[in-house]
Amino acid sequence: MLNANTLQNHCPLFLPKGLHKIKPSFWLFVLFLLILPSLPAFSSCKMPSPLATGDLGVVIERRDGSVLIINNSSLSVLCRVEGLGDLSHASVVFSRDERYAFVFGRDGGLTKIDLLKGKIAKRVMQSGNSIGGAISQDGRYIAVSNYVPGGVNIFNVADLSLVAKIPATYGHDNQRSKTVGLVDAPGNQFIYSLYNGNQIWQVPMDAKNNKPKADIKKYSIGKAPYDGLISSNGRYYIAGLFGEDGLDLLDLWHPERGVQRILSHYGKGQKKLPVYKMPHLEGWAIAGNHAFLPAVGLHEVLVVDTNTWQEIKRIKVHSQPVFAMASPDDRQIWVNFAYPDNNTLQVIDTESFKIIKQFQPGKGILHMEFTPRSEQVWVSVRDNDEIIVYDTQTLEEVKHIPARKPSGIFFTSRAHRIGL
Repeated sequence: MLNANTLQNHCPLFLPKGLHKIKPSFWLFVLFLLILPSLPAFSSCKMPSPLATGDLGVVIERRDGSVLIINNSSLSVLCRVEGLGDLSHASVVFSRDERYAFVFGRDGGLTKIDLLKGKIAKRVMQSGNSIGGAISQDGRYIAVSNYVPGGVNIFNVADLSLVAKIPATYGHDNQRSKTVGLVDAPGNQFIYSLYNGNQIWQVPMDAKNNKPKADIKKYSIGKAPYDGLISSNGRYYIAGLFGEDGLDLLDLWHPERGVQRILSHYGKGQKKLPVYKMPHLEGWAIAGNHAFLPAVGLHEVLVVDTNTWQEIKRIKVHSQPVFAMASPDDRQIWVNFAYPDNNTLQVIDTESFKIIKQFQPGKGILHMEFTPRSEQVWVSVRDNDEIIVYDTQTLEEVKHIPARKPSGIFFTSRAHRIGL
């Protein structure tokens, strides 16, 4: 039994005489204080009850490994949840019922957050370095895209138990590739690209047997696919290429036609600038019959006719674009930029293809998220430690919301959209 006499007999240098009368409960309390810093920082909040989920969302606080649970109708922060590890390149998907957020951390952590209780429901370390993930069409499976070791791991949504490990091997000597551009697709399947292996993989799930089907389809594509997007109807998967000009398109309605190269000449004859940050394609920059794609190494947004997949225009923008994101009503494209010009936002009108507004709200503009019906857009401004909410009609500021080094913003409406 732990008591003062025992400590005095064995540790005389650390326990002065005269303290033997102190109760053992005191020493247990001291011991608890000593080990407290090493305990996981899982936090919980007193959430409103009852609480609907339709207007909830999360904001990644990348420096502190925490997320904010927010309400996009009341423009308020409900809760901070801590203990999520390295969130330097974090992304989020939601369960079909919008109750749970699944956070993919850069350190390989996969965290399930209960939005109604404001706490971590489950957390697993599933790899050494991960880059994002997706939830299946039926809502039963979570897939995580990994750099180290290269491949995709698939988990059961209910308890995060492992369903399958799919190594991204290629070549005669079975090298491992980084996996990128992981999205969900109709037919209860996952689609992703192999950065080193120059391939697209199509993985259908067998829900009856709770595992991927054996017939994983593999398509050879161009060099170094760095990201991918899927059209809002789930028909087209597009892989952006870093190793050569152009993009590769797979028509999932007609996969037998193979991969089609589109925009094969963009950048030809131009001296590209150093690329400070790769563009991100998963923002659904498809509005009406046009796709708006950030060009690698250029100060341009490419406009593509989605009926023919031919380039019809290039829009000169402020700097190297990172995200080009379409509002849900297809009326606007909001663009942010790579360092050192990451203090600027530009808004493109999708009808005229003209820039109608430019903002400079602060350094470190990392992400934008539209409310489901397009009336507002939330913008993370990392170096100002805040989120700024804009009215998309007036293009005026609505509110500033404090946040610790915010990056990604994700609303629960994503639960009902393909590829987000």
